[in-house]
Amino acid sequence: MRTIHTDRIKDAVKEMCIEANLTLSPDVESRICAAEQEETGELGKKILSQLKENMEIAKEESIPICQDTGMAIIFLEIGQEVHLEGDYLEDAVNQGVREGYKEGYLRKSVVGDPLLRENTKDNTPAVIHTKIVPGDKIKITVAPKGFGSENMSRVCMLKPADGEEGVKEAVLETVRLAGPNACPPIVVGVGIGGSFEKCAYLAKKALTRNLDTRSELPHIRAMEEELLVKINELNIGPGGLGGKTTALGVNIETYPTHIAGLPVAINICCHVNRHVSREI
Repeated sequence: MRTIHTDRIKDAVKEMCIEANLTLSPDVESRICAAEQEETGELGKKILSQLKENMEIAKEESIPICQDTGMAIIFLEIGQEVHLEGDYLEDAVNQGVREGYKEGYLRKSVVGDPLLRENTKDNTPAVIHTKIVPGDKIKITVAPKGFGSENMSRVCMLKPADGEEGVKEAVLETVRLAGPNACPPIVVGVGIGGSFEKCAYLAKKALTRNLDTRSELPHIRAMEEELLVKINELNIGPGGLGGKTTALGVNIETYPTHIAGLPVAINICCHVNRHVSREI
């Protein structure tokens, strides 16, 4: 049994909230740079060049990549041999978010009630997903999520008879409907299977996977590759102004499901696909 004080979690979350908002992960950054080289449309190429410049300015001047610094989505994988001491875990995580958004001068974008709409003024509470895993370590992933692209995401409860083609059409239709509103080029996270809420979780988790890592399942890997090609053939392009770069990547996660259903969730993220992971 290994004892970890929740202050370590709080401090890690604080630092990660700032880091995630100032710098993109290398895989996303390299995809944007490659897209600029490959883009044939004049407008598309110009926009991608501006995105590159924006990344560099954010890094050099330690300012957010995007003015929407997102709602903090936190994934915790806690080893079952870990004993936590200190504050209640969720309180520690939220305190980390609170301190990170204050000290990093990040925009506070969370309202305490979805209908009354009063800002909490510290970007809490975070959305926290906790999973117990083997071992004596804690893996933390912080993924601030902007809502321009979040609002373009969907859950589709398909029938088993819809099959693979139905899944692909659901993804393509979601991207078509999103158009320029999701700030393309986008990253598409897809969850297939489970239940209504499980597929949404899978789609969100898919966005945190490295874009250079394909699914281990051959049929899913093939679907990821095919969908990326088909999405980029939609000619939505960077900024929605046309071009061959509508998406930087498609990541799909799956889970067993009921004999009567085929749940599919499509979580769209803009080019600022922010996520940072750390193990303590």
